Amino acid sequence: MYIKNFSHPELQIDELVVRSNESWCVYGGNDSGIDILLDFLTGRAGNYSVGQYIAPVKPGIISFANQQIVFERELRNDDTDFLDRVDPGTRVYEFLPGYRDFLPLLRALDMERCLDLGYRQLSSGQCRKLLILEAIITGASTLILQDPYDGLDHQSCIELNQALVSLPGDVQTIVFVNNLVDIPEWCSHLALIKAGRLCAAGLRKTILPELHGTSTGHLVTGEKKVAAAPPPTDSVNPDEQTPGNKELIKLRNGFAGYGKKMLFSGLNLTVCSGDHTLISGHNGCGKSTLLDILVGDNPKCYANDLHMFGKKRGTGESVWEIKSKIGMVSPSLHRDHRSVGTAMHVVLSGLHDSIGLYRKIHTQQLKKAQKWLAWINLADKANHPFGKLTYAQQRLVLVARALIKLPDLLVLDEPTQGLDDINRAKVLDFLQLVSDRKLSTILFVTHRRDEHRDFFKHHIKLDSYKAVS
Repeated sequence: MYIKNFSHPELQIDELVVRSNESWCVYGGNDSGIDILLDFLTGRAGNYSVGQYIAPVKPGIISFANQQIVFERELRNDDTDFLDRVDPGTRVYEFLPGYRDFLPLLRALDMERCLDLGYRQLSSGQCRKLLILEAIITGASTLILQDPYDGLDHQSCIELNQALVSLPGDVQTIVFVNNLVDIPEWCSHLALIKAGRLCAAGLRKTILPELHGTSTGHLVTGEKKVAAAPPPTDSVNPDEQTPGNKELIKLRNGFAGYGKKMLFSGLNLTVCSGDHTLISGHNGCGKSTLLDILVGDNPKCYANDLHMFGKKRGTGESVWEIKSKIGMVSPSLHRDHRSVGTAMHVVLSGLHDSIGLYRKIHTQQLKKAQKWLAWINLADKANHPFGKLTYAQQRLVLVARALIKLPDLLVLDEPTQGLDDINRAKVLDFLQLVSDRKLSTILFVTHRRDEHRDFFKHHIKLDSYKAVS
């Protein structure tokens, strides 16, 4: 691959040379311009000029945007309304023609056991591994991976690295990451993008010491002081905060699964106000399913012995009354935000628990949303279509959507996915503030060990409740 004199309003590249025997990692913050380079390589960039360009050979692209395309295709092909059962989606083996010749690779990524599952039965991490396998098996010569470790549990990250290292020598890998800890040890070369320019590119051992010698993220994302605006909690009425020791969740012998496959069983969970709870476990163990049950987005909420905010599910309680007390961020909620208007509309929709904005907005609500957009440093994107924002910007908007009403319960399923070091720390620091001021109670799912903060009082390791099918 060769790029010379690339010019875009958000990115300048004088020259980038990637040879066939090299493995590359491209590192840059959310506002660095790194997404423009990815869009250029994947054919999505516009408004650019380039002096000379030799494209990657037979690229296989695994990005958040491509994952959304697959999801929407599966949604269009959902035949649940015409069947007497839930349509699980395209089977994993149908994505992987000739997979029997790659069984060691499937085993390395722990995906052999998923061959008969439908796409909609996979976790977000399993979906990413599936798309990586699809690209390899269908003959990609260049793998272009955007944040491949986001959404993967620790063991899956190890397995993915082992799989990438063991690829045939004629398969080249280019990884895009926005967190220092995600720069893989196996890459031979490293490119650094900051402040809209490719500012360094060369051997990993030469570039990496320069990065680790700076304050976290400052060298890369110095174009924006992300913490300029204080979190807009000044409008919270102390009388409306959740009183101490109020029971929010009570689940007895909790279970979940689909078809004949059980994900977990025997889970007893009680969460009172202030009981900030961390949930972890391997990909596919049912973490997101558990959260969907708790918030009422999975029909198993009625089969389980579940009380939410003191009311037993299935006893005539109002779903919308329950949702009004919950703010949520999740991969599935992100996927569902397809044609929903502007960034401002999405933040405001958090006041009404809807996907899209269908109610009249008052001046005070608009001012509150403007404050939250300023806090995530996207005030200038308020009127931009949500779908035109980068993945990281979309995720920050969804975080603001969840926080705008400071609900009794914040349900956060991998909320920092796609965020760089500074924005990840900013979200986690705000959750510390939520805990200190007793503004909400946090239920937090993550695969990242660097997100285990001291304010979590409980840690649910869902692997411990693995069900026997």
